[in-house]
Amino acid sequence: MRYGLIGEHLGHSFSKEVHAMLSDYEYELREIRPDELDGFMSSKSFKAINVTIPYKEAVIPYLDFVSEEAKKIGAVNTVVNRDGKLFGYNTDFAGMCALINKMRITVKGKKTVILGSGGTSKTAYAVAKHLGADPIITVSRTGKCGAIDYEELASSHRDAEIIINTTPCGMYPDNFASPIDLEGYDRLEGVIDAIYNPLRSSLVVDALGRGVKAEGGLYMLVAQAVFASEMFTGRKYPLEKLNKIYNKIRRKKENIVLIGMPASGKSTISKIIAKELSRERLDTDDMVVESRGMKISDIFQSEGESAFREYETQEIANVSLQNSRVIATGGGIVLNPENVKMLKQNGMIFFIDRPYEKLLPSIDRPLSSSVEAVKERYNERYDLYRTAADVVIDANDMPFNTARKITGAFYK
Repeated sequence: MRYGLIGEHLGHSFSKEVHAMLSDYEYELREIRPDELDGFMSSKSFKAINVTIPYKEAVIPYLDFVSEEAKKIGAVNTVVNRDGKLFGYNTDFAGMCALINKMRITVKGKKTVILGSGGTSKTAYAVAKHLGADPIITVSRTGKCGAIDYEELASSHRDAEIIINTTPCGMYPDNFASPIDLEGYDRLEGVIDAIYNPLRSSLVVDALGRGVKAEGGLYMLVAQAVFASEMFTGRKYPLEKLNKIYNKIRRKKENIVLIGMPASGKSTISKIIAKELSRERLDTDDMVVESRGMKISDIFQSEGESAFREYETQEIANVSLQNSRVIATGGGIVLNPENVKMLKQNGMIFFIDRPYEKLLPSIDRPLSSSVEAVKERYNERYDLYRTAADVVIDANDMPFNTARKITGAFYK
């Protein structure tokens, strides 16, 4: 391996894709067990590597030189081999600073809570201190080494203004976990999560739903990769390069999710978009039918609406774990707020807003089988659709034109 990333579990990593957009060197992902780290580092059989969980501290004894910044932090995420001598740096520091700057949140003088006690936590602490946060409180499960535990956080520090999550809680495939519940954190102004897969963790989605500025770690990942690549190659990249790669990766990974009334055209429009973008298309209604082996009308008749809603939520949980999909949803998914939260983790949600006068009833749709039922459902759900949507699309048009509006908004 000449260039690459080492860590214990790398199935979630986007790093190879980011580095492929930066330069022409071959970048590998190398999963290393703890008992293999000594042999790998001692062999020095690489030109330059990035280091992730759980080795950001463990690699330090193997290094001939550690930058002052990395020494202060106590963690290294970039190692460069120069004529057999290993030089360690921490580009996560600059990456997190870049993310906070992008979010336009003020940290100076703000009570800042850092969740976690590993290498990324040390970086977050250094960043918070550098930006003038005061006080800074570190939280860990054990509450050792100057940290408090989560029980003390909940009982004594709900006045936190900034929260930075550096734990893996909520990382793929455990997308729906969250390190804390934000209920009662009424002074909260910003949430930064180092997790980038999913694009928006449960913690980030919760914060956004409360009107708090929040973002996952994808921009930080891209930024630190840009800075690491500069050390690998000696090149300098402009800020525009960072932003361009970030936007390209985010759009490549993000799902396009269509919500709206039955007969609003979600199925047809999703097929057009999927074909145009060469993406896989998923339909949550079709998935329920396939998994249960029954038509939706038969599920309603034999098991009731509540059973169908449970099956629907199970399928939404499945599709929400995926990336780069076009997802058409059933008309009633907005009735359960948890469905919307799950879809927002990896998706941009578009409401197909078609006037109810143009929505045709169908006997195949148990809750929209008559004109009166369609109107009732429309009035019942309209505000829910608008609240759930990231973008509202006027669908009083031909399906092809509506699809073009969606892709235009998605790549804006």
